[in-house]
Amino acid sequence: MARIAVIGAGTGAMAAAARLSVAGHRVTVYERSETYGGSLGRYARDGFVFDTGPGLLHLPAVYRDLFVKTGKESLEQCVTLTQVDPASRHLFADGTAVSLPNASRAGVTGALDRALGEGAGARWGDFLDRAGIAWNRSRRPLLEEPLPEDRQTLGRDPYPGVRRRRLLRGARQAGTPAEVGAWELADPRLAALLDGYALSYGLDPRRAPAAAALLPYMEETFGSWYVGGGMRALADAVYERCLARKVDFVFGAEVVRVSEKDGRAAGVELADGTGVEADHVVLGAQPAPGLLPVREEPPAGTQGAPVPGRFLVMLSLRNAREAGAVHRTVVHTGDPGAEQEAVFGGRTAHEPTVTVLRPDDPATRPDQEHEAVTLMATVAPHGPVDWTDGALRERFAEVVTGRGAEAVPGLRGRILHAEVRTPAETAAETGAGGGSVPPPALAGAGGAYLHPGNRSPLPGLYLAGGWSHPGGGTAHAGMSGALVAGLVVEGDGFRGSR
Repeated sequence: MARIAVIGAGTGAMAAAARLSVAGHRVTVYERSETYGGSLGRYARDGFVFDTGPGLLHLPAVYRDLFVKTGKESLEQCVTLTQVDPASRHLFADGTAVSLPNASRAGVTGALDRALGEGAGARWGDFLDRAGIAWNRSRRPLLEEPLPEDRQTLGRDPYPGVRRRRLLRGARQAGTPAEVGAWELADPRLAALLDGYALSYGLDPRRAPAAAALLPYMEETFGSWYVGGGMRALADAVYERCLARKVDFVFGAEVVRVSEKDGRAAGVELADGTGVEADHVVLGAQPAPGLLPVREEPPAGTQGAPVPGRFLVMLSLRNAREAGAVHRTVVHTGDPGAEQEAVFGGRTAHEPTVTVLRPDDPATRPDQEHEAVTLMATVAPHGPVDWTDGALRERFAEVVTGRGAEAVPGLRGRILHAEVRTPAETAAETGAGGGSVPPPALAGAGGAYLHPGNRSPLPGLYLAGGWSHPGGGTAHAGMSGALVAGLVVEGDGFRGSR
């Protein structure tokens, strides 16, 4: 039985903790805040309840596997999962609207043909076929295996773009989502659809590799799921599973340093000066300066560009949710280039893309005559933008609310209370620099969109969660926890789940 210290109580860290405890180790989690869950936060007021992180779950199989491997009760016995159908509604700048069914390729292509014109569905379907090839090429090394030391394979973009001949320059294929949209989708609304997927994950469509096509493929193939009571209920369930497996939690315990002895991790030092010995240390958070005794790998990012955060407006509304309301609506910008320049250039966008979440869940509202609605925009992190500036917060919240009003009938007249969360709050609550939200790892671009491996350069120190391989997102964090547990239990011979 080894002593294992886990730094942070996000979902990736807790997933590793539960698996390691089941394997017979003595696991203690040290969390700087007073609660668990990391980005899966919750805000409640007067009977209204909101997620402060992601609102939907993708690839629930990751957590099904966690619950199967760590106890008798399945994931579905611990939380209520419901497929969201339609998966999303999209409002484009020209007034066109389309609702995309959940996990139905034929349904999606048919809906696009009816809304955007004959041939739109076929172009999107052909794109998803190519995205599926990229998924099959990169799924195991990108998501299910520890990051290899030789990253050349993952440095090559797996997306098989259509080759396009250019005058006097020979043929080349699309290398970014923006080029895929312009060269292969041939409709600004389809291009906006792809851009929206990339941006929602914190990726710049102009610079990210075309392998970002994996993101719409993943969502449209495996579906979007709502967790009853909100995504925080998933964090509750993982925490309860950890307790059932005898994982210890120490809250309000900030780890300031990983200690080293004889060339390997030997424990942690807390802010109050307490030293804790451990045989292994799992870092489940973004490393703060000075935390690690070895040279840190570069943080996840996009070739040095700031990693975006999220701006939320949580609205308590009077009057019931109208019949036929869609759970998720994306209100697309009419000027994607300007929005991308702002988000990745450290400014606020004049016309942001806004995702509107309207769960039909009694647990999120005081009664049937009210509704809880969340508006979310991807924004520059705190630092380049001063999100503590009250006037700026109020001004941008007004912009976001105005965009959300395009999706919610009579929105402004229904508002009882509005709560704003910016990257500044994210930074304070999670410790992530600038309130940035890590994107998922992508193959291509010479490896610039990969994350640090789960096995650190310091023996005995492992990395879990969104800031390590395979990157951000609830499903990806769960995968990282599984990889770390495998590396600790099986050692260097671990090659991933089968």
